Formats: sequence, structure tokens, C-alpha cells
Amino acid sequence: MRMREDPGYAGGDLGWAADLVREHPWATMVSNGAGGRGPVVSHYPFLVEDTADAEAQGGLVLVSHVGRPDEEAHRLGSQELCVVVQGPGGYISPSWYGLPTAVPTWNFAAAHLYGVPEILPDEENLAVLDRLVAHFEAPLPNPFLLRGTSENAAYAERIVHGTVGFRVRVTRAVTKEKMSQDKPEPVIGRILAALDGGGPYANPELAARMRRVRR
Repeated sequence: MRMREDPGYAGGDLGWAADLVREHPWATMVSNGAGGRGPVVSHYPFLVEDTADAEAQGGLVLVSHVGRPDEEAHRLGSQELCVVVQGPGGYISPSWYGLPTAVPTWNFAAAHLYGVPEILPDEENLAVLDRLVAHFEAPLPNPFLLRGTSENAAYAERIVHGTVGFRVRVTRAVTKEKMSQDKPEPVIGRILAALDGGGPYANPELAARMRRVRR
């Protein structure tokens, strides 16, 4: 699996990729299936592991968990895994350009992050689950934490055996950010106006990302 590299639309470094994961943690993981069955694809949330070890190495470390069947399907720990992270994306109509000739395109930000997963023992797996729940519950007025009560903590300790936590130290990455960088300022202005407007392809999040790229 490979994303075509295009210097004109190159994304950023591992720090850029880490920010993309933080903003868009729901990712796609892809690996080779056993016995020539072809690619195995799953979807799980990922967190960036901000540890002194990762920072000291200048690297990117991700953590997540899967159900036991997906551990076997992906052969976790025995081969390289690709984690595909996507930021804002959307259709860009040529009718917005105000030019005599144009074709449609799609603007997007994405990162393909590769590494061999390290399977975590149950205690660390439970800690990862705890972090995932705390991360996504934090914005709520009454967060329902994994170990917020003794009853739920006991429940979590029972079900943890049905899941597999893992850590991925990213060893290579391909990043891409296609945000109409090749277009002149007047055209960019018209694209942003359409994305900020009320039409069928309105996409304020993508417009905000385009503005960030052009700063």
C-alpha cells in the first residue's frame, strides 16, 4: 500500500502527523492477511503517546487496541502495519475557479504511518483503554470514566481480556496535504468563499485547514 508522493503537495514531518492524529484520532489500519487472503482493514481510534522516550528519539509513537479476532487477522506483532489518518477533505468544484478551463479535484490531508506493533500486557492494555475513554469523555459535562466507579473498574478488568492493546513506533511515514497550493490567490479566495458558504459542498473545516496551510 503506497500513497503517491507529490512534492507539490507534501505534508509535514512526524510532528505534523502527530497533530493530525490528535485532531482526527479515528484511523484505518491495514496489514497483509495470513495465507494470501489479501489486505486486512480495520478502524480504531489512536492516541499519540507523549513519552519522554518518544520525544528523546524525535519519533512518533501511537497506541490503540483491537478485539481478539482483529489481533489474529492482522497478525499483530509479527509484521508491519499501516495506520492511515485523514484530516479534513472535500470536493472542489471547477465552477468556483472563475476560469475558462478547469477540472474538479478533492482537497485533503492524510498520513500513512508504518511500524510493527508491540503487543501490550493486560495491565498496559487497561491503561491504554483508560486513556482512550478519558480522552473522548473529557469534553462531556459528566465524563463516564473507565474506572470512575469501583463497579465499572471491575467490569473493565473483566472485559480487558477480550481486547489487545498495542503500541506502534512509527518507522516511516508518507504525508500529503493537498489544499489548492497551486492556485493563484483570486482563485483561492473564490474556493474559500464557496466552502464557507451554504451550498451543497460547503465545508468550513476544510476552508479553515486551507487558511492554515497558506499562512
